[in-house]
Amino acid sequence: MTASQPRVLVTGGSGFIAGHCILQLLEQGYRVRTTVRTLGRESEVRTQLSDAGMVNGGALSFAAADLTSDAGWADAVAGCDFVLHVASPVHVEHVENEDEVIVPAREGTLRVLRAARDAGVERVVLTSAFHAVAYGYPRTDHQFTEEDWSVLDGPGATAYTKSKTLSERAAWDFIDAEGGSTELATILPVAVMGPVMGRAISGSNHLIQRSLDGAMPGYPDLWIPIVDVRDVASAHLLAMTTPEAAGQRFLTASGPAISMKQIGAVLRANLGDAAKHVPARSIPNAVVRLVSLFSKELRPIVPDLGFARKMTSAKAHRVLGWQPRNSPEAAILATAESLIRKELVKA
Repeated sequence: MTASQPRVLVTGGSGFIAGHCILQLLEQGYRVRTTVRTLGRESEVRTQLSDAGMVNGGALSFAAADLTSDAGWADAVAGCDFVLHVASPVHVEHVENEDEVIVPAREGTLRVLRAARDAGVERVVLTSAFHAVAYGYPRTDHQFTEEDWSVLDGPGATAYTKSKTLSERAAWDFIDAEGGSTELATILPVAVMGPVMGRAISGSNHLIQRSLDGAMPGYPDLWIPIVDVRDVASAHLLAMTTPEAAGQRFLTASGPAISMKQIGAVLRANLGDAAKHVPARSIPNAVVRLVSLFSKELRPIVPDLGFARKMTSAKAHRVLGWQPRNSPEAAILATAESLIRKELVKA
């Protein structure tokens, strides 16, 4: 490890995608700095990374910074060649005040970009989401690409949809108007699953946890495109280093959407007794619609019942040379096996 090797700042080091980015950066020989809200979390984050197989941990350092404050960001980006801005609030569930999700995500993104520009960072890779591309549309056979943007007042556009869309749009506007020499690329993953970091469970992995715990009486007719977190991390690194990636968005998916019932079938077929609580039955759409009249949590999913969005990752394949190594089924099982191993689900 030498001082001449590039240094990368990864925001939100305790997070799911960020953790896997850190593991791959260290494995490839980069010096890595990551942010946590307080340095008191360094030991915890180091432990969870070590448990996940971290190598070259001596090349990892920590900085205290929070998306809701300007404090700490100048120090965090100082001396960094690249920034992977992964940290963002994740609220796929219903929230009463959408600004609680939208404002920290948008303002936090702008804080990171300003600090990166002022520090002369070469390129920032922003973790956006498929939610910034394909939501708020009526049912359609359209194949979504990076040219599309979500419609914020359309059906199924949640607070999370708005936070990811507005944050990414703000990032591009900033780079165009005030970015100086700093470049931007964005990664737009579909539902991210894979080996859990520490004991925290990310939004999409909650579906696997709830299935294994028997917390779901059955599966609604929802269709979910999946990508493995390890492949999402590799896309970030490719977007960071590929010259042609500057100024580009990249959709990342491991394959077409699969139904929640199919997810349950994968778990039951591969996990034996560990899948004894996984439901096999479907919940009729009429029942979901009826219950949604009284449930704010269910209401946002009604527009998506029976609707499988189509998308393509052809641009990531073509420009980045990105090839997902893990199928949706492999990501589902990696999530489940890590939850079982960490005893995060009922026996």
